[in-house]
Amino acid sequence: MERDRRRVSEAVIRRLPKYYRYLMELKKNGVQRVSSSELGQKMGLTASQIRQDFNCFGGFGQQGYGYNVAELCEEFKKILGLDRQYNMIVVGAGNLGQALANYSGFEKEGFFIKAMFDVNPRLIGMSIRGIEIYDVDNLRSYVASQHIDIGVICTPKEKAQEVAELLVSCGIKYIWNFAPIDVVLPDDVIVENVHLSDSLYILCYRINAKS
Repeated sequence: MERDRRRVSEAVIRRLPKYYRYLMELKKNGVQRVSSSELGQKMGLTASQIRQDFNCFGGFGQQGYGYNVAELCEEFKKILGLDRQYNMIVVGAGNLGQALANYSGFEKEGFFIKAMFDVNPRLIGMSIRGIEIYDVDNLRSYVASQHIDIGVICTPKEKAQEVAELLVSCGIKYIWNFAPIDVVLPDDVIVENVHLSDSLYILCYRINAKS
């Protein structure tokens, strides 16, 4: 039986996509069963850590028998909520926003960008892979007429908080923020801040620590 997800630690949550990626790769390669030790070796985790993480969701597999890879993929798909479709809008149709719109991989996982919004009159009316760019002044009326799950922020940091508050006022409670600033929103709004430079800084640190 699945346990209360509200008690799952942030560290475990952050490992879930990695589990899913590795398991999907095993499935793609025709692997039918995998032990916690084998999975740990591939992922750089201990077998004990993997079992503890899995137990947060009720545990899977049988001792001495390992995990059925195909079944585990389906379980993690459900845990991550990838067994349904999510409609998204992107605010900020600059280079980053257009790059996201051009990436078809999101659709394979059930994430569909339905529209983009910007203030630049040279961009308004254009379309990226069939995704139309609208004036941000039309955002409220668009969201009111469509079912939108996720708002994606790709604006300069000076506008990010304002845009985040606009999205929330339109009824969007889930924000994927690519602006280089953490937006502050009510507790009932879920925000995932993505700072691309952070990964680069960590790489830079590791380069210099090694040398």
